[in-house]
Amino acid sequence: MLEKIREEIDVIDNQVVELFEKRITLAAKAGEYKNANGIPLIHPAREREIIARLTENQSDIMAGYTKILFNTVFDLSRLHQSKYGSKSSAVTKSIKHALENTPKVFPQSAVVACQGAEGAYSQFACEKLFSRPRIMYFNSFNDVFNAVDKGLCKKGILPIENSLQGSVTEVYDLMVKYNFYIAKSVKMKINHALLANKGADLSGIKEIYSHEQALSQCGDYLKSLKDVKIIECENTAVASKMVSESERTDIAAISNPRCADLYNLIILSNDIQKNGNNYTRFICITKELEIYPGGDKISLLFTVAHKPGALYGIMSKFAALGVNLTKLESRPIPDRDFEFVFYSEFEASIYSEEIIDLISSLDSSPEAFVFLGSYNEV
Repeated sequence: MLEKIREEIDVIDNQVVELFEKRITLAAKAGEYKNANGIPLIHPAREREIIARLTENQSDIMAGYTKILFNTVFDLSRLHQSKYGSKSSAVTKSIKHALENTPKVFPQSAVVACQGAEGAYSQFACEKLFSRPRIMYFNSFNDVFNAVDKGLCKKGILPIENSLQGSVTEVYDLMVKYNFYIAKSVKMKINHALLANKGADLSGIKEIYSHEQALSQCGDYLKSLKDVKIIECENTAVASKMVSESERTDIAAISNPRCADLYNLIILSNDIQKNGNNYTRFICITKELEIYPGGDKISLLFTVAHKPGALYGIMSKFAALGVNLTKLESRPIPDRDFEFVFYSEFEASIYSEEIIDLISSLDSSPEAFVFLGSYNEV
């Protein structure tokens, strides 16, 4: 009995594939016509009419299934149509220009903006990417973005994500404000230590300074201390510098152990983060789009319509190409109730025509879309 049912299903599946191919072929012809006549690829009213006609005599449950099925068909049709209508889009032009004009080797030297002070983790990330960087330090993440935006620095280094605490939300929010691209990224193992002036003893520490992310990453250790005031500051290296300059023996900083020698401090406790698997990803940002050979990561920013299934419509495009989406995170849009901007990362080659078509189709949608870069991670 089961085999008989499966045989019938196989016959129907073959028919579905044959008809689907015919539909996609016709969609391509429609895409060519739309492109030639300046007609937008997306036609929501037409899609609503189709679903209304197909579901008119169906039960509610079957109508729901049909709507899901054809929304997927529409998404795939639009993706296929984009091959004929979006090759000349602004984002496609900028990508192709970058592929043709970016140097084949990532530079060894540049003026680079970093947040904090000498000994900051961003400094060490910078030195992993550049063998001869000229580093300029700034007080805040916003200042780093601004330095790159205004041309004061060619590139900037910023933390984007930590394996224990998740994304650095301030940096994600600043992505909305500034127009920039990611040229490269680096993943670094983070080890935190408690540093103090010579002569200090752990039992005598009354105040501890550090950046909020470092304090959170060392939360379990801090809970073990008694009667200690925790004070946030803008950077772990800045915290070490403050302790050193104070000459007090009752305060300490959570910072990189290498700051001990740099600021003439001693290590009271080492490896105080919650666990040893503590990594932070740093991105290198640029004002102009630069795409270096070997990049296998692509980052995007986009919004979706505030309606059911809108995000699914975007995700179906990635699924159709078998793309591995490695990150999808939303952040609220300031001054707009319950509306969000999405940041995504996926693994793919920007040299693939299928990926160019995908990006172009997203760029042609009526919602906001920003291509943030194609790069590799070291």
